[in-house]
Amino acid sequence: GYGSLMWRPGFEYEERRPARLRGYHRAFCVYSHVHRGTPEKPGLVFGLDAGGACRGVAFRVEARRAEDVRRYLQAREQVTLVYRDVMKPVELVDDGSRVEALCFIVDRAHEQYAGRIDFETQVRLIAEGEGRSGKNPDYLESTVRHLDEVGLSDEGLTRLWRAVEQRLRR
Repeated sequence: GYGSLMWRPGFEYEERRPARLRGYHRAFCVYSHVHRGTPEKPGLVFGLDAGGACRGVAFRVEARRAEDVRRYLQAREQVTLVYRDVMKPVELVDDGSRVEALCFIVDRAHEQYAGRIDFETQVRLIAEGEGRSGKNPDYLESTVRHLDEVGLSDEGLTRLWRAVEQRLRR
Protein backbone atom coordinates (compact mmCIF):
# COMPACT_ATOMS: atom_id res chain seq x y z
CA GLY A 1 0.00 0.00 0.00
CA TYR A 2 1.33 3.42 -0.94
CA GLY A 3 -1.86 5.53 -0.73
CA SER A 4 -5.30 4.91 0.73
CA LEU A 5 -4.59 1.21 1.28
CA MET A 6 -2.33 2.25 4.16
CA TRP A 7 -5.19 3.66 6.25
CA ARG A 8 -8.21 1.97 4.68
CA PRO A 9 -7.18 -1.44 3.42
CA GLY A 10 -10.71 -2.88 3.43
CA PHE A 11 -9.55 -6.45 4.06
CA GLU A 12 -8.34 -8.51 7.00
CA TYR A 13 -4.62 -9.01 7.27
CA GLU A 14 -2.25 -10.86 9.57
CA GLU A 15 0.55 -8.34 9.54
CA ARG A 16 1.38 -4.88 8.20
CA ARG A 17 5.02 -3.78 7.82
CA PRO A 18 6.87 -0.81 6.30
CA ALA A 19 8.20 -1.81 2.89
CA ARG A 20 10.11 -0.47 -0.11
CA LEU A 21 9.49 -1.22 -3.78
CA ARG A 22 12.47 -0.46 -6.01
CA GLY A 23 12.10 0.56 -9.64
CA TYR A 24 8.88 2.54 -9.12
CA HIS A 25 7.97 5.69 -7.22
CA ARG A 26 4.75 7.10 -5.77
CA ALA A 27 3.51 10.00 -7.90
CA PHE A 28 0.35 12.01 -8.36
CA CYS A 29 0.25 10.82 -11.96
CA VAL A 30 -3.34 9.58 -12.37
CA TYR A 31 -6.36 11.78 -13.09
CA SER A 32 -9.14 10.52 -10.83
CA HIS A 33 -12.54 10.41 -12.52
CA VAL A 34 -14.20 8.24 -9.85
CA HIS A 35 -12.71 8.11 -6.34
CA ARG A 36 -11.34 11.67 -5.90
CA GLY A 37 -12.76 13.54 -8.88
CA THR A 38 -15.10 13.31 -11.86
CA PRO A 39 -14.53 13.29 -15.63
CA GLU A 40 -15.62 16.95 -15.70
CA LYS A 41 -13.48 17.95 -12.71
CA PRO A 42 -10.72 15.39 -12.21
CA GLY A 43 -8.77 14.99 -9.03
CA LEU A 44 -5.33 13.43 -8.76
CA VAL A 45 -4.42 10.12 -7.17
CA PHE A 46 -1.22 8.20 -6.79
CA GLY A 47 0.19 5.70 -9.18
CA LEU A 48 3.37 3.68 -9.07
CA ASP A 49 5.35 5.13 -11.96
CA ALA A 50 8.65 3.93 -13.40
CA GLY A 51 11.90 4.91 -11.72
CA GLY A 52 13.17 5.41 -8.19
CA ALA A 53 11.69 3.66 -5.18
CA CYS A 54 8.47 3.81 -3.19
CA ARG A 55 8.11 3.41 0.55
CA GLY A 56 4.77 2.20 1.89
CA VAL A 57 3.40 -0.83 3.69
CA ALA A 58 3.19 -4.52 2.85
CA PHE A 59 0.27 -6.59 4.12
CA ARG A 60 0.48 -10.29 4.85
CA VAL A 61 -2.83 -12.10 4.47
CA GLU A 62 -3.75 -15.66 5.32
CA ALA A 63 -3.18 -18.03 2.40
CA ARG A 64 -6.83 -19.10 2.47
CA ARG A 65 -7.91 -15.45 2.00
CA ALA A 66 -5.31 -14.45 -0.60
CA GLU A 67 -7.49 -14.94 -3.68
CA ASP A 68 -10.46 -13.11 -2.13
CA VAL A 69 -8.19 -10.19 -1.18
CA ARG A 70 -6.73 -10.14 -4.69
CA ARG A 71 -10.22 -9.98 -6.23
CA TYR A 72 -11.23 -7.23 -3.78
CA LEU A 73 -8.13 -5.18 -4.63
CA GLN A 74 -8.65 -5.62 -8.36
CA ALA A 75 -12.25 -4.41 -8.05
CA ARG A 76 -11.18 -1.46 -5.89
CA GLU A 77 -8.11 -0.36 -7.84
CA GLN A 78 -9.10 -1.27 -11.38
CA VAL A 79 -12.35 0.70 -11.75
CA THR A 80 -11.01 2.33 -14.94
CA LEU A 81 -8.14 -0.09 -15.69
CA VAL A 82 -5.49 2.63 -15.29
CA TYR A 83 -3.19 0.20 -13.44
CA ARG A 84 -1.57 -3.13 -14.30
CA ASP A 85 -1.57 -5.55 -11.37
CA VAL A 86 1.72 -7.42 -11.10
CA MET A 87 3.68 -9.33 -8.50
CA LYS A 88 6.93 -7.58 -7.53
CA PRO A 89 9.61 -8.20 -4.89
CA VAL A 90 9.49 -5.67 -2.05
CA GLU A 91 11.94 -5.18 0.79
CA LEU A 92 10.60 -5.16 4.35
CA VAL A 93 12.23 -2.11 5.90
CA ASP A 94 12.61 -3.43 9.45
CA ASP A 95 14.73 -6.50 8.64
CA GLY A 96 15.70 -6.21 4.96
CA SER A 97 13.96 -9.44 3.95
CA ARG A 98 12.20 -9.66 0.58
CA VAL A 99 8.68 -10.82 -0.16
CA GLU A 100 6.51 -10.91 -3.28
CA ALA A 101 3.73 -8.33 -3.25
CA LEU A 102 0.78 -7.51 -5.47
CA CYS A 103 1.46 -4.05 -6.93
CA PHE A 104 -0.66 -1.80 -9.12
CA ILE A 105 1.63 -0.09 -11.66
CA VAL A 106 0.24 2.83 -13.66
CA ASP A 107 -0.37 2.19 -17.36
CA ARG A 108 1.32 5.12 -19.11
CA ALA A 109 -0.77 4.52 -22.25
CA HIS A 110 -4.07 4.99 -20.37
CA GLU A 111 -6.02 8.21 -20.97
CA GLN A 112 -5.99 8.96 -17.22
CA TYR A 113 -2.21 8.89 -16.99
CA ALA A 114 -1.27 12.46 -16.11
CA GLY A 115 2.49 12.09 -16.32
CA ARG A 116 4.54 14.79 -14.64
CA ILE A 117 2.36 17.70 -13.62
CA ASP A 118 3.79 20.96 -12.35
CA PHE A 119 3.45 21.71 -8.63
CA GLU A 120 0.81 24.46 -8.93
CA THR A 121 -1.43 22.32 -11.14
CA GLN A 122 -1.16 19.47 -8.63
CA VAL A 123 -2.16 21.86 -5.84
CA ARG A 124 -5.19 23.11 -7.80
CA LEU A 125 -6.44 19.67 -8.88
CA ILE A 126 -6.03 18.20 -5.40
CA ALA A 127 -7.64 21.20 -3.67
CA GLU A 128 -10.66 21.08 -5.97
CA GLY A 129 -11.08 17.32 -6.48
CA GLU A 130 -13.95 15.35 -4.96
CA GLY A 131 -15.36 11.97 -5.95
CA ARG A 132 -17.07 8.82 -4.74
CA SER A 133 -14.45 8.17 -2.02
CA GLY A 134 -14.36 11.75 -0.77
CA LYS A 135 -12.38 14.94 -1.09
CA ASN A 136 -8.99 14.85 -2.76
CA PRO A 137 -7.30 16.95 -0.01
CA ASP A 138 -8.33 14.31 2.56
CA TYR A 139 -6.58 11.64 0.48
CA LEU A 140 -3.33 13.60 0.48
CA GLU A 141 -3.56 14.50 4.17
CA SER A 142 -4.22 10.90 5.19
CA THR A 143 -1.31 9.66 3.10
CA VAL A 144 1.07 12.19 4.70
CA ARG A 145 -0.20 11.32 8.18
CA HIS A 146 0.06 7.57 7.71
CA LEU A 147 3.53 7.71 6.19
CA ASP A 148 4.58 9.72 9.26
CA GLU A 149 2.97 7.13 11.58
CA VAL A 150 4.96 4.25 10.10
CA GLY A 151 8.21 6.22 10.10
CA LEU A 152 8.29 6.84 6.34
CA SER A 153 7.78 10.62 6.22
CA ASP A 154 7.88 12.14 2.73
CA GLU A 155 9.11 15.74 2.59
CA GLY A 156 7.73 16.36 -0.90
CA LEU A 157 4.22 15.20 0.02
CA THR A 158 4.31 17.25 3.23
CA ARG A 159 5.24 20.34 1.19
CA LEU A 160 2.40 19.60 -1.26
CA TRP A 161 -0.06 19.17 1.62
CA ARG A 162 0.94 22.54 3.10
CA ALA A 163 0.38 24.22 -0.28
CA VAL A 164 -3.05 22.56 -0.66
CA GLU A 165 -3.98 23.65 2.88
CA GLN A 166 -2.93 27.21 2.07
CA ARG A 167 -5.04 27.23 -1.10
CA LEU A 168 -8.07 25.89 0.79
CA ARG A 169 -7.79 28.74 3.32
CA ARG A 170 -8.08 31.40 0.58
